[in-house]
Amino acid sequence: MDITSIEFWIAAGQIILIDIILSGDNAVIIALAARNLPPEQRNKASFWGVFGAVALRIILIFFALQLMSVPFLKIVGGLLLLWIGVKLLIPQKDNEHNIKGSGNLTSAIRTIVIADAVMSLDNVIAIAAAAQGDLKLVIFGLILSVPLIVYGSRYVMALMDRFPIVIVLGGGLLGWIGGGMLIEDVFLQPYISSYGESLHLVAKIMGGVFVVLAGKQLARARQNRS
Repeated sequence: MDITSIEFWIAAGQIILIDIILSGDNAVIIALAARNLPPEQRNKASFWGVFGAVALRIILIFFALQLMSVPFLKIVGGLLLLWIGVKLLIPQKDNEHNIKGSGNLTSAIRTIVIADAVMSLDNVIAIAAAAQGDLKLVIFGLILSVPLIVYGSRYVMALMDRFPIVIVLGGGLLGWIGGGMLIEDVFLQPYISSYGESLHLVAKIMGGVFVVLAGKQLARARQNRS
């Protein structure tokens, strides 16, 4: 994908939005892992922890991109993206994060990298789908999003708390990408290639609508139970 093309910048924007929206956990991980460090070391733990986590994500996404040409894998990935989008709209429990504070810088960085790697499946799948097979776009989008994650995640979380529509739009974006990814699978191409871009657009719209409706319904059900 050419860096001067509109498609490149649209995809890059999607990657950045995905990373910001799905990076609430990153802010929590950083805060919990570094909470026992002296104030002057917390910024170092944050920087190097995120740097290591992003480097690890690039490696994971590289392998994910290679596997995207395997039949049925995009179908599975698309379904996972739809579920991730739905899950984003369901309120989280207060005790979902269980990260111990680390007493030294190296241990804190290790904790951030490992915890982020374990919790990064949603990011890896979503970014691989948005990148459409272009690794340089993945690297560009992730590097550009690092300062936004480190310095902007707290503001994004505050924005989500104040304006819930931001979460809905984020879930809809994941549904949009997941719906398109579903019908891009190698196995389905002989059957749907004749329908062209119109079917692709319909699948994206349906994916976004499904995530928003299902997510709101499940969120309402959880609130009724609590």
